[in-house]
Amino acid sequence: MTTTMEVEMPGAVAVKEAEPLAAINITPLIDVMLVLLIMMILTIPIATHKLPIDLPNGQPAPLTGAMPHRLDIARNGALAWDGRAITDRELPTLLAASVRDSAVLHLKTDPAASYRRFNAVLAVVKRAGVTRLGFIGNERMRM
Repeated sequence: MTTTMEVEMPGAVAVKEAEPLAAINITPLIDVMLVLLIMMILTIPIATHKLPIDLPNGQPAPLTGAMPHRLDIARNGALAWDGRAITDRELPTLLAASVRDSAVLHLKTDPAASYRRFNAVLAVVKRAGVTRLGFIGNERMRM
């Protein structure tokens, strides 16, 4: 004889066992998407900063006329004109003389130099009206 013992309590309500939810919790997905959106909003203005420069296409023409001048930007931002250290105040005067002589300006920047410093020097070069400009040291970037 089988006996099962069932205890019934007066006023008790039978509760079904919880079933697993089939829905995905999307809260973490929304959090990740918001973080990615904020990162894109912050980085896009930096990536779109441009300094308009007309660069020549094709093979360089042979040098004629005056010897080219060389402007170096050191790692710490110091300037050198043809190997001689110069100040920021001297640069526009030297550039104006270079433009009068129709000389070519070669610009070489230390790879560890700040982009902000390079951009500031290049803006001074552009304001001086230099149109014959060559970049030295970017040969390694060619494919």
